[in-house]
Amino acid sequence: MISDQVMPEPGEIVICTVREITSHGIYVNLDQYNAMNGFLHVSEISTGWVRNIDRVAKPQQKLVLKVIRADRSRKEIDLSLRQVTNEERRAKIIEWKRDERAHAIMNGVKKKANLDDAQLREYIKKMEEQSGTLYQALENAAKRKEKVLEPLGFPPAVVSAIVESATEKIIPPRYEVGAIVELSSRAPDGVEQIKKILTTAESASSTAEIKITYAGAPRYRVRVTADDYKQAEKVMTTVLEKIKDGAGKRGEFNAKREISRKYGGPS
Repeated sequence: MISDQVMPEPGEIVICTVREITSHGIYVNLDQYNAMNGFLHVSEISTGWVRNIDRVAKPQQKLVLKVIRADRSRKEIDLSLRQVTNEERRAKIIEWKRDERAHAIMNGVKKKANLDDAQLREYIKKMEEQSGTLYQALENAAKRKEKVLEPLGFPPAVVSAIVESATEKIIPPRYEVGAIVELSSRAPDGVEQIKKILTTAESASSTAEIKITYAGAPRYRVRVTADDYKQAEKVMTTVLEKIKDGAGKRGEFNAKREISRKYGGPS
């Protein structure tokens, strides 16, 4: 939540709830700013002429809008729909859903740890300061358990409640990168050499899961799975280099990368 901020900044993307529809525009409340009043003028709805505003939105409908002016003296916000790109809209909806989910999880923590509202707000504030967003803090707790919360100095009962709730409700994302490797050896004991090369490659990292399977001689499928996409790519590069080096001058090596995949986490 960002409701403790007084006003949104021009250019900021916000989630709004439609309050009233008139012939000259739409009055809304900014959900993340304590239902602050905002106005979407008809000229900022679309690049073309809007014949019927009530076909654009209905009362209580959620809209993703961009702040174009913020009058701090009157606390009034002018908004735009036509200036919001599809990518901005998608990203904001994902952010908003994560935020809503994170606060729902923390409300469960409140009950488990018997916290009052002030305590809950303080814990949430510290988690946001540490991780950037509350959802990221909970995702980190689901991954790294109690360890990630140690620097915050929370009571053990609160830490346990957060980790337990995060683990139950959040599946941290995992990233998989793949490659098909063609590997052969002209050495007299070529089969054994290949087995040794692949076994060594599978133990190339302790930070990612490496799996090499037979895909029909001389092809082998390599899969690297990690919590972070960049880490998965880095480990894959290391694995392929080890296989290539192992093949040496008496072997043949070729690698073709496959499409990467993401598992778990929010969409």
